[in-house]
Amino acid sequence: MLTLSNIDRVYLACGSTDLRKSIDGLAALVQEGFGLDPFSSYLFVFCNRERSKLKILYWEHNGFWLFYRRLERGTFQWPIGSGDPVTVSSRELRWLLDGLSLSQRQAHPQVKANTVI
Repeated sequence: MLTLSNIDRVYLACGSTDLRKSIDGLAALVQEGFGLDPFSSYLFVFCNRERSKLKILYWEHNGFWLFYRRLERGTFQWPIGSGDPVTVSSRELRWLLDGLSLSQRQAHPQVKANTVI
């Protein structure tokens, strides 16, 4: 199960990615294409052209996890573009996985309370 509590950073590969790539191909894309370390404690998220499928690459201890999500209906609100990946919070990733936009304006903002009322 994918838990986002211990994730340091989330990178979205803007635009579309050929999801026929498996772990090695996606790790090479992260390292060579983005200049990032695929062995870090970051999530790397990729989306297909139709925006109906996602793959998430994650290194944990001694091996990679490859998460795959396919929507039966609808599309992900994926950022358009190419080139450098976009950094998002784990909360924004949850929005994307739930079908919401990254610029979600209806969500409650995060509150860091210091005292109880």
